[in-house]
Amino acid sequence: MYKILIVEDDAVIAEQIAKYLGKWGYEVETVKDFADVTGQFAAYEPQLVLMDIGLPFYNGYYWCGEIRKISQVPIIFISSASDNMNVVMAVNMGGDDFVVKPFDLEILQAKIQALLRRAYAFTTPGTILEYKGVLLNMTDMSLSCRNKTEESWRIELTKNEFRILQTLFEAAGGVVSRDLLMKRLWDDECFVDDNTLTVNMNRLRKRLGEIGLSDLIQTKKGVGYLLGETG
Repeated sequence: MYKILIVEDDAVIAEQIAKYLGKWGYEVETVKDFADVTGQFAAYEPQLVLMDIGLPFYNGYYWCGEIRKISQVPIIFISSASDNMNVVMAVNMGGDDFVVKPFDLEILQAKIQALLRRAYAFTTPGTILEYKGVLLNMTDMSLSCRNKTEESWRIELTKNEFRILQTLFEAAGGVVSRDLLMKRLWDDECFVDDNTLTVNMNRLRKRLGEIGLSDLIQTKKGVGYLLGETG
């Protein structure tokens, strides 16, 4: 069951959305303390956030930026401020979509469903994959090490980084071909060449090296990649 956090100060609108999404099987929570949105976000650990722009204390752009410091979960802005400047601002601050008020609840649900499908196409919410003490969190797309509680040993992954690692973790140390990785990464939505995969792989390896996991991904020359030692 996907969890959705609604950040909307109009109690009537928030309740309407929550009730409707509940009928579709989502677990929904609405923010009550608008002075500490990130605190409730961290406690609830949702897979998607619906964010209004005009809020008490700080606006939705501020809270979107704060959430982006700790998570890459999809964020959909819902607002009557639909001019180009606000839409551009929403995207620049890390928003994934923008829905204009007043909106049809069916359309909102369709957008939520599509965004969740793209973001978590290969995940099961609330699960963790482990390989030799390295933990891949399927809920928040993060990587950490068992017995390493320091924040410096945990990294938030981009969508591509997460899909690369998930594919390798699911192979349980077996070799994964470059062709399969490309199919999993881009889901046949566009053409991707070998160089694009190489660039993504190099960036991921660099980030892994920063937390002492430079040897986690091994290359099988002429075949593909596999998980190796953990440090």
